[in-house]
Formats: sequence, structure tokens, C-alpha cells
Amino acid sequence: MPKRRYAVYDVFTDKVLAGNPLAVVFEAEGLDDAAMQRIAGEFNLSETSFVLPPVNPRHRANVRIFTPHYEMPFAGHPTVGTAIALAEAAAEAGERGTGILVLEEKVGPIRCAVKQDGGPAFAEFDLPRLPEQLPLSAEPDAIGAALGLDSQEIGFENHRVGLWSGGVPYITVPVASLAAAGRAVLDGSAWLDLAPTRDNGAPACAYVYTRETVGKDSAFHARMFVPGSPGYEDPATGSAAAAFAGVIHHFDRPVDGPARYWIEQGIEMGRPSRIRLELDIEGGGIAAARIGGNAVRIAEGSLFA
Repeated sequence: MPKRRYAVYDVFTDKVLAGNPLAVVFEAEGLDDAAMQRIAGEFNLSETSFVLPPVNPRHRANVRIFTPHYEMPFAGHPTVGTAIALAEAAAEAGERGTGILVLEEKVGPIRCAVKQDGGPAFAEFDLPRLPEQLPLSAEPDAIGAALGLDSQEIGFENHRVGLWSGGVPYITVPVASLAAAGRAVLDGSAWLDLAPTRDNGAPACAYVYTRETVGKDSAFHARMFVPGSPGYEDPATGSAAAAFAGVIHHFDRPVDGPARYWIEQGIEMGRPSRIRLELDIEGGGIAAARIGGNAVRIAEGSLFA
């Protein structure tokens, strides 16, 4: 029976038992799609990443990302966590750990930078696709109702409900206050009636955000809900932050130059997370964007599959 190494990381946090957990399966050669899907179901975390040899030998690895139910073309916390896991594994093998590495994901090659300065490792990656706004036919009042919120709680300043994607689409839902965000509860059946579906048939998830925050250095407070049977809340969602880059640019119009935002998430779940989003604005548009965060290893072992 094959024996494969795995590690579990808490991502977008510098403390264990916080952030978003990720299982990383090393040496995943020989696993077909069905096997990877079953293993992801066995870990039963929001995502599990599988490390394979790269198609392009100049890249570090080919990475497949699975939820317990389907494969993702791209996801933020698996990208950050896998980059750090590979860097730490290299360092433990006496090789260069930190620096630049490229991960191949379904969405395309993703350039990552990993650094460690004595504390928990930090990784950031270039967005594989710049965010874009997609058409959304659902009415804001219906979206608010599916989240258990009144119509007057939806929107703040000039921010309005939209559908945005940086590789994975999300319905972005601005709410007026931290209290409103805290009251949000997704009605899965109502959401399925109004949410557009992704390429894999899964519905676009709900990304609720407000400018009121718990942390003093946070720019936004966010929650992300996944509909399903059962649905669940995600404690830290990098692909949603990628889509959210478009929201910030569209509504807040940052001036030319670099712009940095810390997004807090997972607080209502007791798994506080911090995601760093950076935008490079040139000529009024997004020239590039990056997402970063820490990750800490909490478990490791062998997988017999």
C-alpha cells in the first residue's frame, strides 16, 4: 500500500487553531481524480491540496485543489499554505526554502513568494487573473433576504451587491455594519434559487463584507458562506479576496500607486484570520494584485492510500 506524507496547516493566521485549515498531500503521483476526491472527503476540510510534479520543469509543483465534494480551479488559502509547506519541506531537506516559486493550478501558473524571518512563514501570490465584474440578475433585496437581513442593511456608502470573479465567482454583499454582518445566516435553499452556477455546477458563494472592523488595522470585515447540504461558513477565503479586489477598485477608486488592505475573517467562527490584499494601481486601473498571509503547521503524518 502506498505511503504518502501529508501535513495540516492553519492558513491566514500566525497561531495554531485559528485561520483556515488545509491538508497538503505530498508525492501525490499515482492518484487519479476519484482517489483525490475521496481523500479530500476523508480529511473533510474546506480544501485539500495534492502536490504533483510540474508540467513545466522550471516550476515548483503542479497543485490540484479539492473540496470534500469537487475540484477547485484556484483557491487562495491552499495556494498560500501549499507554498509555505513546500518551502518548509525544502528547508528541512537542507535545500533553499524561502524565495520565489511557481505553482501550476487549473487556473494557470501562479507566482508565489515565501519568506521566513524567525516567526511563522509568510507567503503571497500574484493573482492569476485580475478581477472582473460579471452580470447578476438577482435583486439585492432577495440576496439580503437569503442572508436573513433587511433591505436597509444591504449596502453602504456607494457599495452595492455584485458578482465578481478573480478566478472563482462570488456574490459580494456589502452590509451597513459589523452587527449586520454578525447576524447574517445563509438560507441555502433560497440562495440556490438566485445564485448563478460556476463552471463545475456549484453555485457562487456569498461574500458578506463591511467597513466596520474588530481589528484596528483591518480595512474590512468579511464572512463567506458556502451553500449546500449542509452549507458552511469559511474562516478565510483567498479566492474571495481576489474577487474583492475588483470591488475595492470599482467602488473606492484608490489612487495610482500601491494600496494595501488587511481583511479580517472567521471571527464569528472563533477562527480569526487575516488576509493581506495589495493592489498596484496604474492609470486608474489594476495593473497587478497580490494576496498574502501566514501559515503554521499543526499536524503531519502518513497517508496510506
